[in-house]
Amino acid sequence: MTALRSEATPGAAALPAPVRAAPRRPLGARLARAATYAALVAISAGFLVPLAWLVLSSLKPGDEIFIFPPRWFPSVFRWSNYAQAVTSIPFLRFTLNTLLIAGVGVVGNVLSSSVVAYGFARYRFPGRDALFVLMLATTMIPFQVLMVPQYILFKQLGWLNSFLPLTVPAFFGSAFYVFMLRQFILTLPPELDDAARIDGANAWQIFWHIVLPNLRPALTAVGIFAFQGAWNDFLAPLIYLDDHNLYTLQLGLNLFRGSFRTEWNLLMAASVLTILPVLLLFFFAQRHFIEGVKFTGGKG
Repeated sequence: MTALRSEATPGAAALPAPVRAAPRRPLGARLARAATYAALVAISAGFLVPLAWLVLSSLKPGDEIFIFPPRWFPSVFRWSNYAQAVTSIPFLRFTLNTLLIAGVGVVGNVLSSSVVAYGFARYRFPGRDALFVLMLATTMIPFQVLMVPQYILFKQLGWLNSFLPLTVPAFFGSAFYVFMLRQFILTLPPELDDAARIDGANAWQIFWHIVLPNLRPALTAVGIFAFQGAWNDFLAPLIYLDDHNLYTLQLGLNLFRGSFRTEWNLLMAASVLTILPVLLLFFFAQRHFIEGVKFTGGKG
């Protein structure tokens, strides 16, 4: 018999290295991971219970919402509540008004806050840190304190009963959005600015072509916050708008509350339709939103 050679035959295919099984995690680590997921599921369910009650109540007849003991599912699913809610008020007009206010507010906050944040993050000037702290201190002033002075100011400008008090202030920035964008800009390497400056770019070109494209996650987070704030705002439109043709959706929902009776099933149906745009916006932009929020605390 021919003796077997220990050396590999020239030209022969090498055998693949054996695949090692991944080491199993200790039992304690797996139990801790399972407990963490169970806690997250329980907390998520707690937040979803009111939403589920809202949706199910929007499909109930009006006399079944406050029966005792409470009943989760309606005896008859009344899909006509949604059609009746939309036709009971000028829902489309209110939606367009709210979209206009929210859209202009998003553009104004994104542009103004990003410019101010770029200045605080990239330029050194006397009193910069003190001015930044002073700006952050304005976040502790509640809107109720500024409500009367702003109303007097807008009245003297002749802006009452128009969208101007609800849109123009957005172009003056927001301290919270400036803070978020500044923190994100600090995570960008300053060598990008230096390279563009060597190529002859000025400050605005660096901001527009270098910094702003890299701010997309943070800008998405700011846009979602600004849109949600304008979309859900009730107090400011209530103060400045008198004409029903200028009402927003939040003011329109209040029309279902009468002097002697409230159409709760119609109110809940309209509320479900009102929250859908915010949910869809977050669903499609959640990746950029989470990334933007995650990196806004990178540096101080």
